[in-house]
Amino acid sequence: MLSRFIGAGVTCALWLWLWLALTPLTAHASSFFAQMHVAPPAGVSPLYQQLRQLAPSASPEALRLAAQAMSCADPYAERLAVIDYSLPSSEPRLWVFDLHRHALLFEELVSHGQGSGDALADSFSNTPESHQSSLGLFRTMNSYYGRNGYSLRLEGLEPEVNDLAYQRAIVIHGADYVSDAFIAKTGRLGRSHGCPAVREAVTYPLIDSLKEDQYVFAYYPDAEWLASSAFLHCPNAAATQLASR
Repeated sequence: MLSRFIGAGVTCALWLWLWLALTPLTAHASSFFAQMHVAPPAGVSPLYQQLRQLAPSASPEALRLAAQAMSCADPYAERLAVIDYSLPSSEPRLWVFDLHRHALLFEELVSHGQGSGDALADSFSNTPESHQSSLGLFRTMNSYYGRNGYSLRLEGLEPEVNDLAYQRAIVIHGADYVSDAFIAKTGRLGRSHGCPAVREAVTYPLIDSLKEDQYVFAYYPDAEWLASSAFLHCPNAAATQLASR
């Protein structure tokens, strides 16, 4: 009888020891797997799928081509802004992504140039004094204070498409004609001289998130640009296109 009692006591003590030892480990494992569920594993999802998840209101084609361009230009880029000029100016059509953190930083209104159209943009160029917006991939440069206040210089990376952006002073800046109030009065945003102007309230944080060697991709279904852009027709871009299907 005594031996049974001792045996039962040893068994209980053993279970208690195991429970105390394993409880912290179990809690830690639970926390670990919860974090894995929230943060997508790096390299598992194509960039296109990540952009689609974060910006479902953008056209899939704009995001697909942005992902292709980035796979050519800089697969390890930290920040990317996508402008979808196929949407009217009365709708948000600028998204700023933190690619390392898998986060959408901004979803904003953005203007197009006076020469590009009214509420809808349909004409684009690289020509000085055209007051038209340019398409394609840009690299961001430094921020500065100019006649439009706090601004961000852009370097156009595509020859004969946007490579005169610096000379044309095509920059990101804030403007009072980019607002819901302006849309309520006119049905569209005001228009720039070709610059992608944003709301004054977000000028500082948006520019600071993009300045110095980040990227801006401006999309419109322009047949000539789509057929000729080097950033949309390199081996890395082809691989990205296959992965997104």
